[in-house]
Amino acid sequence: MRKNPAARRASPAPEPGSARRQATNLSLDRGLLAEAKALGVNLSRAAERGLALAIAERRSEAWLAENQAAIRSSNAYVERRGLPLARFRKF
Repeated sequence: MRKNPAARRASPAPEPGSARRQATNLSLDRGLLAEAKALGVNLSRAAERGLALAIAERRSEAWLAENQAAIRSSNAYVERRGLPLARFRKF
């Protein structure tokens, strides 16, 4: 399976809260915003966590799409010939 060359060049996403911050404007659902404020949720930190999860999800989707042919080929091999080391399995 090939690795994503763009992912190799890009630095990993920093842990939320560890990088320098940049101000930005967001449009949020009023109900969610009111509830978050009432519960004392730090909006910047919550948005960072959500954005980090969305980035991870998209990277995963891109990797799967890029490696789909290799995954199919590997699965077809196992279907035809079985697992290469199956005789050593204890379960």
